[in-house]
Parts: sequence; structure tokens; C-alpha cells
Amino acid sequence: MKKIVAIIEKGEDGGYSIYAADDSVPVVGSGMTEQEARLDFEEVMGEQAEYMKEQTGAYPEWNGAEVEYRYDMSGFFLRFPFINATEFARSIGINPSLMRKYKNGLAAASERQKNLIQDKFTEIVSQLERVRFA
Repeated sequence: MKKIVAIIEKGEDGGYSIYAADDSVPVVGSGMTEQEARLDFEEVMGEQAEYMKEQTGAYPEWNGAEVEYRYDMSGFFLRFPFINATEFARSIGINPSLMRKYKNGLAAASERQKNLIQDKFTEIVSQLERVRFA
């Protein structure tokens, strides 16, 4: 089954915006909550597939595809506001000012930088999974 990667980001209105990472999938959704934005994205995806079938006689290849949601930095920090961007940056060895720019959508991380952040974040999650409270 085809998979569509959908990027969750902070919307201009303070809510969430979701778009397909693949430019051949012309789908965008939004909502004040992440759940609203996901539902909107999936609804628009269905509507867009129907429209394309009407126009071309066939559904697009991505019709019925599984959606894999991923966060950009602004969406991540919106979803998890209790994570302090400055302290998170320090803990993974990234310039805190740069991380705040990522958080606010003022700069975009390079692929190399995103991979570094993902690797360090995965390490933190692994450490947290081992925590047990007495």
C-alpha cells in the first residue's frame, strides 16, 4: 500500500496545518487542534481524490494510501509545549537560539540537522522508556 508522508506544522492562526510532503499529492488540512487538522487532512484527501477522478476518469495513485504523520519543529513544540526548546537544544548539543528559530518557523533545519535531532531525540525517548518510579 502506498504511504503518504504528511507534515504537521504550527499554523499561522496558532493551530495546526498539515500538508503532504509529496508535491504530487495536493492536499492540505488545518484545525485548531492536531486531531481537527488530521481529520481535515484526511477529509480533503478523499475529496481531492474524488475530484481528480471526475476530471481524469481515474483515481490518483495515492487514493486510499496510508498516512504517516511527521512533525516539523514548529509542530513538535506546539504539540509538546512542556518541552523547553532551549534546554532540549542544550541537551542534544545544538545552539539554543537556532532551535528557537526552528520552533518558531523562522529557520528550517537541514536534512543533516534533522537527522541529528531525530537521533538525539530517539536516545532521550529510549532513556525515558527505562524510567520507573518507586
